[in-house]
Amino acid sequence: MATLLIVHHTPSPNCQALFEAVVSGATTDGIEGVRVVRRAALAATASDVLAADGVLLGTPANLGYMSGALKHFFDQIYYPCLDTTRGRPFGCYVHGGSDVTGALRGIEAITTGLGWRRAADTVTVTGEPGKADIEACWELGAALAVGLME
Repeated sequence: MATLLIVHHTPSPNCQALFEAVVSGATTDGIEGVRVVRRAALAATASDVLAADGVLLGTPANLGYMSGALKHFFDQIYYPCLDTTRGRPFGCYVHGGSDVTGALRGIEAITTGLGWRRAADTVTVTGEPGKADIEACWELGAALAVGLME
């Protein structure tokens, strides 16, 4: 059975809504043979990443960058996962009050260094998430899970 690891930092109701939509999409009826594991960014470990077949990242944009929690996750897993996870499919969603550019740039730099492969378009949301944003996150979760179906 394939494993999709969702690593998230969810400090606000807006981030919570996006996270719930991603989980709902990844666990929707019709997706079979994929186990969805959810880990808060401060709790996720290199072992979680090594055991996963795909990774879905979620973060707020804080002060022009990804959350410190997601950066800490990357700091902890980077070298233990560097060679073993090359080619691993991933996706991400980012929520910001007004601008998510720096967060996206940081995630792109780190995932490129890890050699991970973007498996779905990134979802970016600024301000309060609307219906289209929630649907885009649902589709992101579903797309990553479907991509892992055996």
